[in-house]
Order: sequence, then C-alpha cells, then structure tokens
Amino acid sequence: MQDYESDKLLNEYLLMHYGTSEERMPWVIGGLGALDFVSRTVEFFTAKRVRLSLDLGCAVGRSSFLLSKTSEKVIGIDFSQSFIDAANTLKERGSLAYQIQEEGDRYTESEALLPDGVKPERVSFAQGDALALPEGFKGFDRVHASNLLCRLPDPKAFLDRLPDLLGEGGEVVLATPFSWLEQYTPRDKWPEGDSWEWLQEQMRERFELIHETDESFIIREHGRKFQLGVSKISAWRKRR
Repeated sequence: MQDYESDKLLNEYLLMHYGTSEERMPWVIGGLGALDFVSRTVEFFTAKRVRLSLDLGCAVGRSSFLLSKTSEKVIGIDFSQSFIDAANTLKERGSLAYQIQEEGDRYTESEALLPDGVKPERVSFAQGDALALPEGFKGFDRVHASNLLCRLPDPKAFLDRLPDLLGEGGEVVLATPFSWLEQYTPRDKWPEGDSWEWLQEQMRERFELIHETDESFIIREHGRKFQLGVSKISAWRKRR
C-alpha cells in the first residue's frame, strides 16, 4: 500500500493543494495545471450558507478551508496523520514551508499559504477512517469526498453510511477517477460493469443527482514526471 506518511507524498499533496499553476505544471501544456481541481470540487455545492460541513479524505486541507467560507463549522478527516499535522499547522500559522522535487536530489523551496477569504477558526482537523466514523457524526449539511471512494477497502459501505451522515436536504459531492487497485480495494469489492453506472445505482434511492461532470487533475512527482487523471464529479441532494 502507498505510504501516506512519507515526506515525498506530503510534499506532492501540498503542491497539489497550494502550489501555483506554474509550479504544478511548468511546461507549455500548462493549461492542464491551471485547472485548480482541489478548489473546483467544493464549487459543486449549491450557493448558500450552511451550518456544518464534513470533508472526508481532506488530505492537507485546502478544500476544508474553502468550505469555511460558507459553513459555520467544518470538520476535515484524513487517514494520514502527516496530512492532518500539515493542515493543522496551516490553520495555526497560516503558512507551511515544503519542498518541490525538480529531479533526483535537487529541490526548490516553496510555501503553502491559506487561500484568500477562508475562516480557519471554523475548521477542525482529525486523523480518522472514513469507514469507521463516530456514531455521533450525523446532521451534516454538506459532505465532501474528493478522490476517496476508490481508495477505500469497502466503497459500498461508505456510500451506505452517507444518508445517516447528512441532515434533511443535505448535499454530498463525490469526486473519483475510479482507479480501482487491489492494494486499496479487494477485487470482490470493485463495481461490476461501468463504475459510473454502479455509483448512480447505489445513490439514486436516497439521493437526487444535481450535477455531474468530468475534471482533470495533476499530481507532480518531479519536474518532468506528472500524474494526469480525470475524476468524475457528482453532486447529490438527500431525498426528503
């Protein structure tokens, strides 16, 4: 399983969440890097102020901070303790130094900064398992889960818990590239057939589909190697 506590991965996610477009993709195909995937996913919630939001798989926290603009309270949960430590440092200090790998042992220094207009005092972070959330986690107005579903040992169990997490009329935004790998999800837990059709089937009884689209994202490994993915983003409202 990929080591979510490594410094290498922490730096890659800090860059993905807080780096400039040029830092994320410095080449002439930079238009791909200009799409700020982490910021875009939270924009699929309907435009209104809410009381309570939950960000599952929050990584190093950018989406949680952005949710604070329209939420009175935000809880960010991630399985990686190092990601949560970084998010808490950003909350407390407003900045965090990190390294961008150029090649081999050559790095450049950069600094993660809180996005403009966020309310860090409204955000709390904790290490946790999306499949073992406290029983008291209920009544959320929003649940955000970006690139999480296909990294879970039992994605259906997670989807089955969603209705209990949300209050009446609550919304959930799911983003996933459907990258099913046995190192994360046992093969017998993979969807049968088309993953998007499977996801709709799992959701439609308790949720109404508001919007769906496909968005690209980039994770820079070093100055000449990048992961390019396309995530299916879907926004849903809990049926009354």
